[in-house]
Amino acid sequence: MNTELQTATQTASSKISVNPIWYKLKKNKMTWLGLAILFFIVLASIIAPVLTSYDPTKINVIEKFQGPSEKHWFGTDEVGRDIFARILYGARLSLGMGVLAIAITAAIGVVIGTISGFFGGIVDQIIMRMMDMILAFPTLILAMALAAALGPNLQNAMLAIAIVKIPVYVRLARSETLVLREKLFVKSAITFGIHPFRIIIKHIVPNSISPVIIQATLDIGDAILMIATLGFLGLGAQPPTPEWGAMISIGWKYLLDFWWYPTFPGLFLFLSSCAFNLIGDGIRDILDPKSNS
Repeated sequence: MNTELQTATQTASSKISVNPIWYKLKKNKMTWLGLAILFFIVLASIIAPVLTSYDPTKINVIEKFQGPSEKHWFGTDEVGRDIFARILYGARLSLGMGVLAIAITAAIGVVIGTISGFFGGIVDQIIMRMMDMILAFPTLILAMALAAALGPNLQNAMLAIAIVKIPVYVRLARSETLVLREKLFVKSAITFGIHPFRIIIKHIVPNSISPVIIQATLDIGDAILMIATLGFLGLGAQPPTPEWGAMISIGWKYLLDFWWYPTFPGLFLFLSSCAFNLIGDGIRDILDPKSNS
């Protein structure tokens, strides 16, 4: 009897402790919703040539402003291009550039922030004053100014967004480094004469990466919206590139007569941003040790 009870207890405890990450993720239905939305959008953009035979940049004036139909699922634009095809191919640019911008920002911000927090002193003061200068300007206004100065194209828009978001990751990495620098294992490594950059790579960065991942996931949705905003203002992707913001920029003029033109790109932009926010919330619940989810 005691053996059976002990076996049952061990089995139950193993089920709970086998994978706490999976246990938390399974409970969060909104995270699964975000993953599902993102999965279908990404999958559709990858297999776009299978889903549609239309060239997203090919002009066919004869078929301009046709409404949604079996031939054109999301209708056509002012020069007869298939909107469904342009949305699918545009997803590659909008999502890809948003993810790439935040990945670059997070990588650079973590490096600068850990160096600032670990060395302190004059190095820390110089870096943080530079970050304060960037933070002194509204994010979108500064991104617009940088994109205009660099030249209106998608790559420069991505670079502008990466620059304006760097301070967030620098400050986050710095605060984590200041805490970790006082830990015994870091002090021991310093005492034994291990090179500072090896300490940063081996001990500081791995132990401070969780909040950076959470912040990055939440920021991807914001970056996608900013890229679309710059495209809407003419500072991002240029015609005939199929980018959601640029499509909405032209389509909103025809909203009352041809509602499908700006509606479908706006819907996909909204869904993508929501998906990344839901996923970010789920990752925060999983990686945050203070979470009770």
